[in-house]
Amino acid sequence: MNVEQLTRTAQAMVAAGKGILAIDESTGTIKKRLDLIGLESTEDHRRAYREMLLSTPDLGQHISGAILFDETLRQTTSSGQRFVDLMKNAGIIPGIKVDKGAQKLAGHPGEMVTEGLDGLRDRLAEYAKLGAGFAKWRAVIKIDDSAPTSACVDSNAHALARYAALCQEADIVPIVEPEVLMNGSHDLDSSYEVTEATLKSLFSALYDQGVLLEGTILKASMVISGDECDEQASVPEVAEATLQCLYNAVPAATAGVVFLSGGQSEIVATQHLDAMNSVGPHPWPLSFSYGRALQHGALMKWGEDIENNVAAAQAILAHRARCNGLAATGQYDESVEAA
Repeated sequence: MNVEQLTRTAQAMVAAGKGILAIDESTGTIKKRLDLIGLESTEDHRRAYREMLLSTPDLGQHISGAILFDETLRQTTSSGQRFVDLMKNAGIIPGIKVDKGAQKLAGHPGEMVTEGLDGLRDRLAEYAKLGAGFAKWRAVIKIDDSAPTSACVDSNAHALARYAALCQEADIVPIVEPEVLMNGSHDLDSSYEVTEATLKSLFSALYDQGVLLEGTILKASMVISGDECDEQASVPEVAEATLQCLYNAVPAATAGVVFLSGGQSEIVATQHLDAMNSVGPHPWPLSFSYGRALQHGALMKWGEDIENNVAAAQAILAHRARCNGLAATGQYDESVEAA
């Protein structure tokens, strides 16, 4: 383990005013994205879409890294340049999704545990050679009348910790993502309780596995009302609850916290991030690792005319990146949206 390299990379990932672009959709998920614009999910179309995103002029001003799918890490642009080299030239660190997805947790109907540890050491060694500086593993925690169970929470925490240790062995910074889903009728208090328990289990497991927190990034869910809850928490309420949860569960040594958007709209996700940073400073940088909340507008514009709308779609992505970059320093204002 190269402690200096891991720490340096982790710090760069959460540099002031920068966050992470998540474009690591699996083949099935990217098909759903492209279905929205009536485009067949062929390898060339997937490559063209991701090239549009990654070749956005000055993207590195507010994007420190991008999480890729295995296919993308190996691909080249239409001009023959490796995506990895395109990103590095723009000051963007290449990352890679390494989990194999959430599978049914035996003995616990309706709950999931993420798999992919088998063969991970060899895959990480290959990804490092291909140029990946960080990796990501996502766990899925749902809330309902009978979930989550401690078995689900602890099983996912253990897998995340083992993954993180393997990453650091390969000098790759791990992003640990225990996503508490916002789907459901649960209220803000329930979201807080589950998120806090999940994070405490995670960091206990990371400690047990000897993971270097200074070389680890937490990708966290915001504490937010379920999407079917009758009473939706306000932006200040979400910010206050999320910060309290982080302060109670996340060690100060952690390199940084990046939030997932988890189904929030583009602007609301930005507002929540800004609200948390407007009351700092905090023990760790608070930034973003958004997928849909960065991509969606650009995808829809590009889909109107994939040959001629590249620049217009890139302008939308650059705008959302800038808005979230401002939010990561508590300087976002809704007037920026009009501009």
